[in-house]
Amino acid sequence: MDLGIAGKWALVCGASKGLGFGCAQALAHEGVHVLLVARGADALNAAVDSLRADPLRPAAVQVESVAADITTEAGRAAVFAQRRDFDIIVTNAGGPPPGDFRDWDREAWIKAVDANMLTPIELIKASVDGMAARGFGRIVNITSSSVKAPIDILGLSNGARSGLTGFVAGVARTARLASANVTINNLLPGKFDTDRIAVTFEAAAKRTGKTVEEVRKTQAGMIPAQRLGTREEFGAACAFLCSQQASYITGQNLLTDGGAYPGTY
Repeated sequence: MDLGIAGKWALVCGASKGLGFGCAQALAHEGVHVLLVARGADALNAAVDSLRADPLRPAAVQVESVAADITTEAGRAAVFAQRRDFDIIVTNAGGPPPGDFRDWDREAWIKAVDANMLTPIELIKASVDGMAARGFGRIVNITSSSVKAPIDILGLSNGARSGLTGFVAGVARTARLASANVTINNLLPGKFDTDRIAVTFEAAAKRTGKTVEEVRKTQAGMIPAQRLGTREEFGAACAFLCSQQASYITGQNLLTDGGAYPGTY
């Protein structure tokens, strides 16, 4: 299927690895020019080199990068100084640390809300009017399956990402945006085979005395698909939400979790 987005420009945040890179890769395969942003310059440069060498990337597709912290005003200014207008924006930031809510002070909460709620809102605010004026726009926020099924030790993430979900539910349905072919949706990943979950498995292995492979097998066995997701299939879901064919989908929360969420709604 031709997604109809070749030649568009996309900003992909947290794109040096994991799910962010999967989204950048999928968009590049569809002929979308991509600007990757991440904090670590070395990992970001490696991601850019990988995309430029990717045989599935059309030769005309441009791959650019900005090493910056997108959760800061200075980081966002650096991104928009390199390119002001984007047709597609994929927001993504590392999740807050787990823990007991009794131990989190105001600073911990503000940091979580700033990164996982206010940063996507700032990116939306900076881009949607231009998208509406041009008659095309796609914003995809990478959040978490914990928005649908909260995880007790991830209270910071549950709270901040739920706030973003509520905001998107309202702004995505404004007629000014929806009628101008500007959509805003959230992608809710479950367990994916990324560096982040590998660290989680290693910590669980040390805590339980099991091997990392045993922990991995147990975790995968709890998912109906009986496996972890891949960044490639997550990227494909993102690319579809950015497509011309997805113009009638807005304000939605798409779970990509191998069937792990047990609810009907």
